[in-house]
Amino acid sequence: MTYQPTYNPRDERYKSPYGAVSSGTAVRFSLRPPRAEGFSHAVLTARFEGRNNHAVILSMPWQGFELGQDIFTVQLDTQGYVGLVWYSFKLERLDGRKQELGPYQLTVYDGSQSVPTWFGEGVTYQIFPDRFRRSRIPDPAGLVGGRTVHQNWEDMPEYRPDHKGEVRNRDFFGGDFRGVIEKLDYLKGLGVETLYFNPIFEAAENHRYGTADYSRVDPMLGTNEDFSHLCDEAHKRGMRVILDGVFNHTGFVSRYFNGDGFYPDVGASQSWDSPYRPWFNFIQWPKKYESWWGIYSLPAVNESNPDYRNFIFGGQDSVVRRWLRAGADGWRLDVADELPDDFVHGIHQAAREEKPDAIVIGEVWEDGSTKIAYGVRRKHILGGHCDGLMNYPLRSAILAFFTGGGGEHFVEDMETIRENYPSFAFYSAMNSLDTHDTPRFLTLMGAGGEYRDQSKDWRANFRLSPKQRRRGKDLLRAASLLLFCFPGSPTIYYGDEAGMEGFEDPFNRQTYPWGHEDRELLDWYRALGQIRKKYPALRRGSIRYVYGKGPLLAFVRREGKERLLCAFNSSENPQAMFLEGEGRPEAVLGRASVEMEDNGFSITLPPQSGVLMELK
Repeated sequence: MTYQPTYNPRDERYKSPYGAVSSGTAVRFSLRPPRAEGFSHAVLTARFEGRNNHAVILSMPWQGFELGQDIFTVQLDTQGYVGLVWYSFKLERLDGRKQELGPYQLTVYDGSQSVPTWFGEGVTYQIFPDRFRRSRIPDPAGLVGGRTVHQNWEDMPEYRPDHKGEVRNRDFFGGDFRGVIEKLDYLKGLGVETLYFNPIFEAAENHRYGTADYSRVDPMLGTNEDFSHLCDEAHKRGMRVILDGVFNHTGFVSRYFNGDGFYPDVGASQSWDSPYRPWFNFIQWPKKYESWWGIYSLPAVNESNPDYRNFIFGGQDSVVRRWLRAGADGWRLDVADELPDDFVHGIHQAAREEKPDAIVIGEVWEDGSTKIAYGVRRKHILGGHCDGLMNYPLRSAILAFFTGGGGEHFVEDMETIRENYPSFAFYSAMNSLDTHDTPRFLTLMGAGGEYRDQSKDWRANFRLSPKQRRRGKDLLRAASLLLFCFPGSPTIYYGDEAGMEGFEDPFNRQTYPWGHEDRELLDWYRALGQIRKKYPALRRGSIRYVYGKGPLLAFVRREGKERLLCAFNSSENPQAMFLEGEGRPEAVLGRASVEMEDNGFSITLPPQSGVLMELK
């Protein structure tokens, strides 16, 4: 006899509807204890965290029994509430014996505003602007920051500290917008539908996260008109453009702080009477001030300052609005959990007013539904804030699975996210294997952990051996297939498709190897782009796990009558799984052998591989 739990929040016989609910939804809870246990009374306790933890206690009337289980049911009203509800159950017998279950999480969000679906359906390509493509070698003379330019595109970025012990990040390679425009057709061939740019505004450092001037494109990238031309050319090819919004801090070298006096404006560090001085949090003016993670070159702003808020999103010519008008289609918010909720809401509101289908994606590294920052539970995905988040939990789950973590753990981790997130946020996630803030997946998988205690010089000179690279490529192919099969936008960090290697910053930010691409990987990524564009089930379909144990993982994506099986083997040996009653599979991408049986089929996958099959 199959075991039936007393409560399972992921089964609609116990909780309906599934997962997060929009405010005003009546949520039905059912307990199904074994009849033999003799429970006669059940109670639901729901604690509304956003209402000062107000608790509602509801009796759960007995509704009958089914298949040897008593059934106790109650409905919980969420009218007028947005936030988390922590609920638990208590069962009691006539002899006084009790059983308690929980607490469980219920996410209640504001569903009054529709969220554009275009981002989550298509492929995103992340560009680190200085390192993707240059149309010429720029002259750094007269530019902010005292920059140098590498004449050789294939140089290693500077990583050693200077005489003051600082890594200055003032060495540039000169990637520019014209270079990107030259490669738009290449990106279209990868199936790319969204371009996500790391910061493009004028800044002293090559990463441009210390903004110097929000009103202009960095001159090395081109002009403001060049940016609009890029957007026009991207739009002609069916692509949209997302910009990196760095609003938690500016640069020490900037028009606003002006720590080195480069700008003619009177900056916050130069005069107490500067209009920019209230934008920053000075501990002891002008030398001691709050900065991002204590990095002096990134002074933190005071997001509650009305003038700063008006500058970023409040005014009609605010930063958020101005660049949407210039051609951008959305914003990715850097360190979103370090921005106040009402500040994020203001950005979201301004973006939607300026461009109704604009998207706002937040950088959050954890489960965005339960994130606490500065002692406050964040409202990231409760509606009217972020439309989606960077899905670092997915990256962690993929890394764990392909390093022996077990398919069951992947299922549990990702089902927790799906259960906790509103559907719009789950399907609008930015899904990446790596970013500018992580080592390259190819290097991590190929190196296999032997790098952890090595020096920066060792990391700079490390290259995968042929054997390591083969292993890394096999795992990258399998992991990227999983990425492209999963709900949310599969995001390619520039050069992954070309086989770029590299550990952490700056080794993960080397220049794109034009003319030296790994053709095998490039062909693979082109095939991934084609399937993502072709199959509606991959773009917006439901997900149902059909296998998750040890080195094996499989799920089905479904949209209408279209069903796709996505199966993976993380082991170094061939592995087989049996799937009952799923239909007849036909290979779409990848390799596997299939043996049909009366009530299903057995599928055997090669080592460290994945396969996509259509179920007929």
